[in-house]
Amino acid sequence: MSDPGSLRARILELVGEYYRAEFAGRTFDPTKDLVHYAGRVFDDEELRNLVDASLDFYLTANRYAEQFEAEFAAYLGLSDTLLVNSGSSANLVALTALTSPKLGERRLKPGDEVITVAAGFPTTVAPIVQNRLVPVFVDVNLGDYTAKPEALRQAVGPKTRAVMMAHTLGVPFDLDTVMSIVKEHNLWLIEDNCDALGSTYRGRLTGTFGHLSSFSFYPAHHITMGEGGCVATGDEDLARIARSVRDWGRDCYCAGGESNTCGKRFGQQWAEAGPVGQYGALPAGYDHKYVYSHLGYNLKLTDMQAAVGCAQLAKLDRFIARRKENFDLLTRMLKPYEDRLLLPKATPNSDPSWFAYVITVREKAGFTRNDLTGFLEASHIETRNLFSGNLLRHPAFAGIEHRVVGELTNTDVVTGNTFFIGLYPGIDETELGVIAEAFRRFMAGERV
Repeated sequence: MSDPGSLRARILELVGEYYRAEFAGRTFDPTKDLVHYAGRVFDDEELRNLVDASLDFYLTANRYAEQFEAEFAAYLGLSDTLLVNSGSSANLVALTALTSPKLGERRLKPGDEVITVAAGFPTTVAPIVQNRLVPVFVDVNLGDYTAKPEALRQAVGPKTRAVMMAHTLGVPFDLDTVMSIVKEHNLWLIEDNCDALGSTYRGRLTGTFGHLSSFSFYPAHHITMGEGGCVATGDEDLARIARSVRDWGRDCYCAGGESNTCGKRFGQQWAEAGPVGQYGALPAGYDHKYVYSHLGYNLKLTDMQAAVGCAQLAKLDRFIARRKENFDLLTRMLKPYEDRLLLPKATPNSDPSWFAYVITVREKAGFTRNDLTGFLEASHIETRNLFSGNLLRHPAFAGIEHRVVGELTNTDVVTGNTFFIGLYPGIDETELGVIAEAFRRFMAGERV
């Protein structure tokens, strides 16, 4: 009978051979291949980990998830990271955690206001609405596409209880202003860090300033698990609440497949607080694994996804460096067209881990965004709008309760004039040359 350990080793060796046969050595053909706006970058390590996890057939989160959470928490310098099935779920978990009754008077309640921006991704704002809170929208700067600091200060009102915004496309928002407001008014802060893994502000990683932060590991992001995301916090109490929201809303904190970690599974006197007390009206000794303290979800991911993430995390520093190099190269290539194009810039005191290269067509450029993006797409260069543009112009958000501070003038400019192209680590000098040539031809007057 074959030894399982030897068979596993042989299978993983063959996986390496398969990678070299199927994926290694691929070259870019500018006549037919797309210059993607984003994509997965991997080698045989990701495939080996993926197959290794599948051979355990544990299926849900297991040893690789535990490894990733520990390594990612160490990278961020925070006490807790919780893997979830997407960055959108991470936002939902983080915001919902702040509505927990366990937070007492600090909990967010229906009608409380949360400051955010309309020029972003919808699932930064959706959890605010889903929890019956009121988003307060402020305008953004053009160029860095983060919230205007003066508008943030004006947005604070008597019902304001939190700030939840993204570091747009990797550019940190003005954390000096935000942290000052948060401290002055005793607000919660959730950083949507899905686009900004590795970005820093005054030398400190974004995603470590807020009470909670979110990350995405979709293929377009800095590292990938295919689908996947994470909630991070330095507050162990918030971490326990967030786990409960992620894990069906249960009060028990046992890991999957474990029982009685606390040693009091059947020994807690749930009824002692009264029929409508902290523990509801459950009978004494009720099985703690089936006590629910929150309205929760099942938002976990699989160990196979986490296995891919472990291999990706080891490459993160290299990926970030390549993104910065590609940003600098694109800026040099496109600088001659600054009279017609507004090129991206970092906020003061920040060092972005760029998600993409975002461009706004100037008002008097002599052409529209659609003219330019149509030409780029015809030249095999993928483009994307800056997500939603103005969220309030979309059907799903048209009727929501909200408040707007001032005018969303720049947000509307983003809606009509802004787009981005790729700079992810899978783009090399050949693809950058294709981009540069397409812009040259367009600016010389060539059209589709």
